[in-house]
Amino acid sequence: MRTVDRITIRAPLERVFAVAAEVERWPSFLSHYRWVRVLDRSAERATVEMAAWRPFGVVRYPTRWVSEMEVVPHQAVRYRHVQGITRGMDVEWQFHLERDGVAVTIVHEWRGPSWPLIGRLAAAWVIGPVFIHGIASRTLAGVKRRAEGAQGKC
Repeated sequence: MRTVDRITIRAPLERVFAVAAEVERWPSFLSHYRWVRVLDRSAERATVEMAAWRPFGVVRYPTRWVSEMEVVPHQAVRYRHVQGITRGMDVEWQFHLERDGVAVTIVHEWRGPSWPLIGRLAAAWVIGPVFIHGIASRTLAGVKRRAEGAQGKC
């Protein structure tokens, strides 16, 4: 399963990167995030627990995962899901300067859950396009709003 979500943000790279990488702040401006807890942190690595809602009209489905996070300043933020249904998933946020701003791309790659017979199908047909894309696209839109409206604040 592979999903790719992309957006262009009209703000300086430093601001865009800061908004995207400071995940513990996400629940304050991303309404679909229930919480982000930093469980352990060093200079460029952290273990984070994240929980979000995946809305389906008026119904909100809760999701939760734990990731090892690696920050490559102004270039990438990488995650390896280590707990939750998406354990084993690799995620990379990529940042590229373009004429119109900063292109931010999120790539999720995963073999799927270890469910006999249906694990890969569930990942490819439901978990990836419905849940992962549904949350990632909302996250990118919120990061865009925050970075473009930050007026120099992160």
